[in-house]
Amino acid sequence: MGVGTAGRRVAVVGGSRTPFCKAGTTLRALSAADLARLATVELLHRCEFDGHAVDEMYFGQVVSSVLAPNLAREVSLLPQFPRDIPAASVNRACASANTAIAIGADQIAAGRADVVIAGGAESLSDIPILHSRRFSDLLVALSKARSVGDRLRLLARFRPRDLVPVTPAIAEPSTGESMGQSAEKMAKVNGIAREAQDRWALRSHQYAHAATEDGRLTAEIAPVLSGDGAPVDRDNGIRADSTLEQLAALTPVFDRRYGSVTAGNASPLTDGASAILLMSEEAARANGYEPLAFVRAHAVAAVDPGWQLLMGPALAVPRALERAGITLRDVGLIEMHEAFASQVLSNIQAFESRAWAEERLGRAEPIGDVDLDLVNVAGGSIAIGHPFGATGGRITLTLANEMRRRDVQFGLVSVCAQGGMGFAMVLERR
Repeated sequence: MGVGTAGRRVAVVGGSRTPFCKAGTTLRALSAADLARLATVELLHRCEFDGHAVDEMYFGQVVSSVLAPNLAREVSLLPQFPRDIPAASVNRACASANTAIAIGADQIAAGRADVVIAGGAESLSDIPILHSRRFSDLLVALSKARSVGDRLRLLARFRPRDLVPVTPAIAEPSTGESMGQSAEKMAKVNGIAREAQDRWALRSHQYAHAATEDGRLTAEIAPVLSGDGAPVDRDNGIRADSTLEQLAALTPVFDRRYGSVTAGNASPLTDGASAILLMSEEAARANGYEPLAFVRAHAVAAVDPGWQLLMGPALAVPRALERAGITLRDVGLIEMHEAFASQVLSNIQAFESRAWAEERLGRAEPIGDVDLDLVNVAGGSIAIGHPFGATGGRITLTLANEMRRRDVQFGLVSVCAQGGMGFAMVLERR
């Protein structure tokens, strides 16, 4: 069901995000909760909004902390808010922040809330390091031992191999394939050439650099103090000097002999957070806000993860367009998450494919031709970075701002996600 047709119109009033920085670099000392709090406090300041008027919060996070698993609740307990705001964290992999925004929008459209803050955060510098199950069992038993003798007997059972850490893998649990292996498969199945992937990656860096220099991207960013006290107000993965020759020289990572997916045409592991302020149209007008955009409709979809893992958007996009009552021809701007260049180009290929429409959608006509001049006009995740839980908020904010700047009526969000899932949302200006 499209949120715009369920009841009241839902306004995107404003947004904020931290810089997106490569994991292990500038933001490594900050947790996901730290980053989410920073983005949210900045959002309140920029919108000059009283946190006591917020009804609910939803935040996305993929690799959650075992010490603070409900990221949204940690944010809602900031001193800027009353302590009775219900808050929930969601995980739809790379579409987690999108899902948080969609849930908030649905709550407002249904009349259950007037004001919602939604977004997401990820610190891939601060991932939980696990131990083997045997080591964990021994530690639990040791904690319960009642005598010195029992403790000594348990300690004698420890082996060096028990100390080998287990880190979360960026892989599909159901298949064992990494995201990169899945992207490599898609490149081969869909005939996406290495040069096309590298050109898309170069485009991402060039557009992101231009949008940074002219202030479009930096205007969205809440400056953050790094561990050494220096202010950080830019994404640090954008390579202004990148060339096609440099990208072509990189070695494929997932299939070194026949592959085409490299570190250069894939999004990097990244730290960052985003926050979006949503209101009913009535609440926005009553508070004196001119909305950036309105949520017209959204949709999710899923494919078999063992097939082409990142093709979910090619199913979610037509559903969202249908719920919005428009076609791809009506869309004036598109923000498509760039997990990998091969994934972006594979989905665009599907949008334009009659065979895809007939075989996968049961339609006689393709979703529509894609005007590449309208796609990711401020760069994308390959250049800007991809904090899993936060990217959806960045994409939504960038799209809404660019729609206002260009006076575009309809904008489209498209995001692929682990588990074979896809998310799509249509925003409108009028």
